[in-house]
Amino acid sequence: MSGQLVREGHTGTGRGSITPDGCAVELYSRLSVGDEPAVIGSVLPPGASVLELGCGAGRVTHPLVARGFEVTAVDESEQMLERVRGARTVRSPIETLDLGEERFDAVVLGSFLVHTSDHRVREGLLGACRTYVKDDGAVLIQREGADYHTDLPREREDRAAGCTIRMLSAEPVGDGVDEVRAEYVFEDARWTQTFRSRALSVERFEAYLGEAGLVVDRYLTPDGMWVLARPGRA
Repeated sequence: MSGQLVREGHTGTGRGSITPDGCAVELYSRLSVGDEPAVIGSVLPPGASVLELGCGAGRVTHPLVARGFEVTAVDESEQMLERVRGARTVRSPIETLDLGEERFDAVVLGSFLVHTSDHRVREGLLGACRTYVKDDGAVLIQREGADYHTDLPREREDRAAGCTIRMLSAEPVGDGVDEVRAEYVFEDARWTQTFRSRALSVERFEAYLGEAGLVVDRYLTPDGMWVLARPGRA
């Protein structure tokens, strides 16, 4: 599909549309939201303008809209954006996003996207965060947990969605990158997803932010998975 970039090492199986990064549209419209909206909302003023990068089918978008935030939701998949309600939507890869002179109170980069295996893509993601956040704004980034690539296989229940989520394996493919395999099992359907992920130490993560002109303000959750960053001083 025009405007979508095929991601090396990213595949998915199961019914319905599969995006170039291996995400099944129906699957992501079924999965329930966790504490992400509460974490994001805890550091933003009421009614803040939010740029959500990689919104998918709106799993986090919809609760943010319900909390009164003015959300612009960005994704490269037309099928994903068709599931989004109540927010302005923009179809674009994050790393080539062009919103002109618009700036936002907050930019959200969730779904562990910062762990992309492609250095150029990561630079583009963090560059978009810095470009579109106001100088006094907030950038909220979701990181992988410390044991994400090592405590495998493991599974958890998404009881609200009626799904068992299994992280099956993480096989090294070189240059600090793992190929991760996941499985999502419902009573009536099953999906798999394979994607490439680069493990990042805290030091390396913060260095990449610094290269993009961002600095860590604080880690918002005890596990360090949600981070509040701010534009650095010029």
